[in-house]
Amino acid sequence: MTDPRVRWGVLSTASIGRRAVNPAIQASCNGTLDAVASRDAGRARAFAAEYGIARHLGTYEALLADRAIDAVFIPLPNSLHKEWSIKAAEAGKHVLCEKPLALSAAECREMQAAATANGTLLMEAFMYRFHPRTERVVALARNGSLGALRSVRSAFTFRLLSDENIRMQPELGGGALMDVGCYCVNASRTMVGAEPVEVQAWANWARSGVDAELTGTLRFASGVLAHFDCALSMDRRELVEVAGTDASVTLDSAFVGGRERVTYIERRERIETVHEMDGADQYQLMVEHFADCVLHQRPLRYTASEAAANMLVIEALYRSARAGGRPVALP
Repeated sequence: MTDPRVRWGVLSTASIGRRAVNPAIQASCNGTLDAVASRDAGRARAFAAEYGIARHLGTYEALLADRAIDAVFIPLPNSLHKEWSIKAAEAGKHVLCEKPLALSAAECREMQAAATANGTLLMEAFMYRFHPRTERVVALARNGSLGALRSVRSAFTFRLLSDENIRMQPELGGGALMDVGCYCVNASRTMVGAEPVEVQAWANWARSGVDAELTGTLRFASGVLAHFDCALSMDRRELVEVAGTDASVTLDSAFVGGRERVTYIERRERIETVHEMDGADQYQLMVEHFADCVLHQRPLRYTASEAAANMLVIEALYRSARAGGRPVALP
């Protein structure tokens, strides 16, 4: 590429784009948000006018056919991630796709195969991993600062007010584990730096058939246990706690770290210390990393293979929950 900036398009006018990712692209040092597409041309036109996007298109296909677009962000429902990521790759577009990357590990692998075949990049948009505070705590968990790691505990819950929300629709890939529990699974694996060998889960199921609440445990070969709970029916909670033999660290607002000053709490020998750090726009850091890899042909920090590994765990957790908590071994 000769252009020093990646020219982005967005498939759909979804709220995650409007609230977070689109502004991050517009603020980024190496990208421009050039177009938005919707299946409703009028909605695309109004969205583009309201949010300062230069062009609007009335179909997703038109955006993928636009040779002036280098990369796309896909914030569509989970059930559409595979279809449109593959179509984008076949059109020569690099893809940043909302989490979870797909409905299964097998789908993740199909999407990666399409990207590889067409010489494009594909990354799952787990933005929290790019926040400096997350990076600091991952380093503490892995470098021995907490002693031998023994436990990871996490939670991500919020309350939906409508049963019509797409998160409550099983055919669209809804459910607490798919929507917010995937963060807990990813954080557990990231903090430990390994894959679990066994999982166990229990769920309360909504009338639609999705998991409204789910609690799970991941067991790692090292003996580390990771416990988490997620829900679409509870007050907002975001927590990650990493505990070792010598100390522990706790993050509140763990997944939506702010731009303002942020903190994490370290507990060591009954002494609690609050550490402050500068905030950051983790969405902007994510899109700048992705664009840098596109522009300079650098390897992505997180690949679709990593996303497939996360989905393997999620699939096993669902098998356990549907079997009333029966432990499920992972290869």
